[in-house]
Amino acid sequence: MGLSAVDQTSLLRTAILGLISIVAIGSRLYSVIRFESIIHEFDPWFNYRTTKFLVNHGFDRFWNWFDTAAWYPLGRVVGGTLYPGIMVTSAAIYNALHALNIPVDIRNVCVFLAPAFSALTAVATYLLGKEVKNATAGLFAAAFMGVAPGYISRSVAGSYDNEGIAIFLLVFTFYLWLRAVRRGSALDAALAAGFYFYMVSAWGGYVFIINLVPLHVLALVLMGRFSNRIYVAYSTFYALGTLASMQIPFVGFQPTFTSEHMAALGVFGLVQVVAFAQHVRTQLPAQQFAVVLRVAVAGLFVVGAGVLALLTARGVIAPWTGRFYSLWDTGYAKVHIPIIASVSEHQPTAWPNFFFDLNMLVWLFPAGIYLSFRELTDNHVFLILYALFAAYFAGVMVRLILTLTPIVCVLAGVAIAGVFETYLNNRTMSASSRVSAYVPRIAVLANFMFFLCMFQWHCSWITSSAYSSPSVVLASRGADGSQHIIDDFREAYSWLRHNTDKGARVLSWWDYGYQLAGMADRPTLVDNNTWNNTHIATVGRIMASDEDTAYELARQHDVDYVLVIFGAMLGYSGDDINKFLWMIRIAQGVYPDAVNEQAFFNDEGQYAIGDSASETMRNSLLHKLCYYRFGEVMGPQAFDRVRKQRLPSRVTLDNFEEAYTTDNWMVRIYRVKPLDNLGRTHHAAAAF
Repeated sequence: MGLSAVDQTSLLRTAILGLISIVAIGSRLYSVIRFESIIHEFDPWFNYRTTKFLVNHGFDRFWNWFDTAAWYPLGRVVGGTLYPGIMVTSAAIYNALHALNIPVDIRNVCVFLAPAFSALTAVATYLLGKEVKNATAGLFAAAFMGVAPGYISRSVAGSYDNEGIAIFLLVFTFYLWLRAVRRGSALDAALAAGFYFYMVSAWGGYVFIINLVPLHVLALVLMGRFSNRIYVAYSTFYALGTLASMQIPFVGFQPTFTSEHMAALGVFGLVQVVAFAQHVRTQLPAQQFAVVLRVAVAGLFVVGAGVLALLTARGVIAPWTGRFYSLWDTGYAKVHIPIIASVSEHQPTAWPNFFFDLNMLVWLFPAGIYLSFRELTDNHVFLILYALFAAYFAGVMVRLILTLTPIVCVLAGVAIAGVFETYLNNRTMSASSRVSAYVPRIAVLANFMFFLCMFQWHCSWITSSAYSSPSVVLASRGADGSQHIIDDFREAYSWLRHNTDKGARVLSWWDYGYQLAGMADRPTLVDNNTWNNTHIATVGRIMASDEDTAYELARQHDVDYVLVIFGAMLGYSGDDINKFLWMIRIAQGVYPDAVNEQAFFNDEGQYAIGDSASETMRNSLLHKLCYYRFGEVMGPQAFDRVRKQRLPSRVTLDNFEEAYTTDNWMVRIYRVKPLDNLGRTHHAAAAF
């Protein structure tokens, strides 16, 4: 007996979803195929290092690990200052594979974790699309999510960052929430709370969930759609989710006193009041209930606002953090917290970036919003709120295109599913009109098929060319098209690992702290955690000071080596000279008497290098470390290939000595000279 039509359809959908998952994984493997199985970028190196520690030493030591190699001499309490979700996930997979006698290195587990979770994200997006529309919309949404560059940018093989698993958890939590709202199910709400807890353990973006869900509930209450389903779903979700989230040490009691969580708490209280009001309404006559309701609402509003203001004024409720202020005021960070503004992924999003990361989904997205407004079920209210807020936040911070991508894919799936269902439906046509109707239908469907093919081509090209190159290994093309690998970063870190003492302290800008700890295994003064602005400002001050002042500061902080990134030979624009202004601004914020940004501009107001630079710029330690001996290699008439300016005619160093420079001069390492045996300054010793 053959399969029924329903079973055949289910089997076909399962097969399509399986193919989407395979494509999602395969499209993220370009970096491994072209380079090798390696951890990318900066933050992933910290995650990888801590995962190795977890696997080698166990959960208890990991949870209580005090890392003396980070933030010298302060150290770091690792277990209490991270989101452990991705490390625990990788360790669990590693141990499960070894329990099955499948030998695999923890590095490969970390490298391929994000592509594996991208398949799960595609499935979760299908379920979300099916929940809000139908299975067709779900399949289109899953297909878009599987290949959209906006998500691939954080989930390629080797991108071992929190977002690699967090986007799956974000989408699946939202799916369970909408399912709980539709069914009024405490079980679904409890499952949503469980995955919310997993999300809290994985990424700080969990704040988006705990603000969007109560916003959805508030909107339903204001629209007069409150019901027992909403009460059961939200009360269960908030109570269990909040209690669970507080088990993560890095979060702790924040849900009870920080501004980011107050909306959820307030809506929880509102839900209880509304539910109680509905109960009272059944016990009192309509006229008496109206009077009681007005008095109660006015009283609760006054009391609530007063308590909130009092607790905020007394510091019981913590104010919004600088990162959240920067979401509402794009100029806030540049003025008040330059260390946040210095990060490229925290910059406002340029309009072309949306087309770069979303392509045709940009114009399908508003079509999906329009169709949601036409139906406007409880689920569609959620989609509209998610779309509006995610679009706004993605506009003010380029990194947050990542959280916009899921809702864009879902709404695009809703829109294109509507088109295909309309133009493939022959039931509404009479036999005589079918022939004349085929031509426009075929034209419309062919047009959309063309766009879908171009979308897939765009996604593959963007993934291959823009998002599949590990930052620690660079590549260039020769005139004949041959590929040339630039491996200066690992070359430098390997030299440090094999040619310096285990406890040698390395000073560099904070961008490279995690890579130094992960690959060179040497103590650093600052790293990408950026929790101590004063310490980072101190490093900036050392780089911006003249050589003698920098030497004294380096000696005070027990620095043995100084590492700088220099791209003038190859034209690598992400070097320290281009970041120098941010170092200066951060240092000036803490040491205004020692560092003045204006002093680094010449008389023409230009940020220049070489002989045309200001005296302060020429004498700064970073300028000297970068251009020392560079003219000997490039010649007297040479130019800096990044700044397009002439090199300084003469650079001298007395307190620091060159220890190692990589083949392409991208990484330069200097040794801090010990004090002279005769008590002389190094200038005097050099002159002698």
